[in-house]
Amino acid sequence: MEAPLAERIRPKSLQEYISQSHLVGENGSLTNQISRGIIPSLILWGPPGTGKTTLAQIMANESQRPFYELSAINSGVKDIRDVIDKAKQSGGLFTAKNPILFIDEIHRFSKSQQDSLLAAVEKGWVTLIGATTENPSFEVIPALLSRCQVYVLNAFTREDLESLLDRAIKTDTILKTKNIELKETEALLRLSGGDGRKLLNIFELVINASDSSIESASIEITNEKVMQLVQKNTVLYDKTGEQHYDIVSAFIKSIRGSDPNGAVYWLARMIEGGEDVKFIARRMLILASEDIGNANPTALIMANNTFQAVTTIGYPESRIILSQCAIYLATSAKSNASYIAIGKAQQIVKQTGDLPVPLHLRNAPTKLMKELGYGEEYKYSHDYANNFAEQEFLPTEISETRFFEPGENAREKELRQFLRNRWKDKYDY
Repeated sequence: MEAPLAERIRPKSLQEYISQSHLVGENGSLTNQISRGIIPSLILWGPPGTGKTTLAQIMANESQRPFYELSAINSGVKDIRDVIDKAKQSGGLFTAKNPILFIDEIHRFSKSQQDSLLAAVEKGWVTLIGATTENPSFEVIPALLSRCQVYVLNAFTREDLESLLDRAIKTDTILKTKNIELKETEALLRLSGGDGRKLLNIFELVINASDSSIESASIEITNEKVMQLVQKNTVLYDKTGEQHYDIVSAFIKSIRGSDPNGAVYWLARMIEGGEDVKFIARRMLILASEDIGNANPTALIMANNTFQAVTTIGYPESRIILSQCAIYLATSAKSNASYIAIGKAQQIVKQTGDLPVPLHLRNAPTKLMKELGYGEEYKYSHDYANNFAEQEFLPTEISETRFFEPGENAREKELRQFLRNRWKDKYDY
């Protein structure tokens, strides 16, 4: 089975490398270090398909170092230790030629997985090169980040992408045997989103779908043909594009609508698309309060535990925890009463401004404040029957304003009765 086009024309040297001139151009910040073979541990941060893996491989080739590669998606602490042991055997301790350990999507590593790298990096057993599409300030633990330099890769420009297409047509062993006429490139470039790998994948799809059995026949590439073929043959999940937000929206609405089947399906779409586990868990954490709230307070605990668990574990096992939480939330009683209540209260604050705190509710840490009546008529609830004393807790101007409206679910019906027993007719519960 032949390799994909992106792999077949992957650059082997800096001379072949396209884009990122600020890093590897004539005066690039990495150029001199690579040429001298003195490479620090570093993090390559940039959008997908901008050459992070390729640059790491070139660094290893040009500095003549052993190269070990792991993917954070399917590697655990044991895999990391195994590779570090191999690296210690193949490279010298504290030498300029210590092996390079490349970790793709390092942001997906849990804290414990990242911790397991610290000793190897600090003692010089390996030179770590991590690749990430996420901000390393948030996704890489401080102890590891402080031992690495961060270099930012930019999305490919139009010129970079056109150069990539030109190289593919002229140098690829398969494409250069075909009569390809690149009449229009706008659709290819737009669909790529600055992602070189995506550009080549789409280009190869279009070539294969329109290939002729007659060797001399011309293969014309037009915007119309590209759009027709891509819409028929690809399902894209772009973590920063419209599709991303549509799928997240469908996921949240499925849970809100109490459909565990829809929730799990859209969850699977996000997982298969490579979505960050913490992003998914964070959205469920918000939903647990916004759409379930006090109808089932345990939902917030469940969602928070899920967030903590997936942060520790990462893929692939975290998908099970995410599924359990999504199903739990989807099958839970629902209420947006807390969400509505804080919205109403904020609106009142905007309309009425800074209303004074009633004297009996004010803090009185000094003698003068006590003499002014601060806290004087406050009733300490625990000194009264049922730990309740009727008194005013709102500013006079908005007294008896009701923000919290309990829902019709079983638990909030109990809350309504509780408030009715306490406040009688004051808030009309």
